[in-house]
Amino acid sequence: MKDVYLSTGHSRPLFVSGAILLYSHPDGGNSFGGPVYATVHPVTANGKRPVIGAGRPVDRQALFTALDSLAERCAAKAEFLPGTVLAIDRTAVTWWCPPAMRRVFFECPELGNVTAVVPHPGLVFQARNSGFYVYALNSTTRPTPETALYEPPYFNTWDQGSICIGSARVPDRIDIASIDGWESGFFESAFTHPNAGGKRVNHPRGEFAFWKEMLAGKYGEQFPMQCLVPMKRTLGDLIARGPKG
Repeated sequence: MKDVYLSTGHSRPLFVSGAILLYSHPDGGNSFGGPVYATVHPVTANGKRPVIGAGRPVDRQALFTALDSLAERCAAKAEFLPGTVLAIDRTAVTWWCPPAMRRVFFECPELGNVTAVVPHPGLVFQARNSGFYVYALNSTTRPTPETALYEPPYFNTWDQGSICIGSARVPDRIDIASIDGWESGFFESAFTHPNAGGKRVNHPRGEFAFWKEMLAGKYGEQFPMQCLVPMKRTLGDLIARGPKG
């Protein structure tokens, strides 16, 4: 099990003091679509292992009250939102990067081991519990929920904007403070190959020819927007339903 770090605002350590057990039908079939019974149990320390004691039934109202209390204590602390942040919830942070000149790294037989500073389109990133995602924008201004998303014109990306992290070093946290680390993990890693799936760039000779031109400086300091491939999704879709919604 991975270590879990909790911020309670106090320096005192926490220990297990109780447990709630939820009971469901074996086939999961009930009108509520979930647990139908719950018991609460004291937990005592027995050597190095906690021991769950005898339980007592919990009525629905008592359970809701306990969960509401925990939700209040576990709510995210208020923090300043940078202008690049587009959305944040319990499972994901979504932000954008304006168009910019950035360095890219390639390590593949077709292009060789090469690096260059090239123009990038505006990008939307989403770091979430299920992975790391990137999307291109065909505009230079801060996106709105109605803004259309485009395929990321990069190697090492799957369909739906999913980034193949591979050996990239990315943060183990999903929060505003970790945004720079997520961006660095993407931009400072070497692109090694185009992943299987849909079309990523609109170029008559494919992605290798496109990136050869990019690395040679053919487009100057402006990303060629005509090479972007639309996804038929908007930023609002991504925020509301996630990458696969």
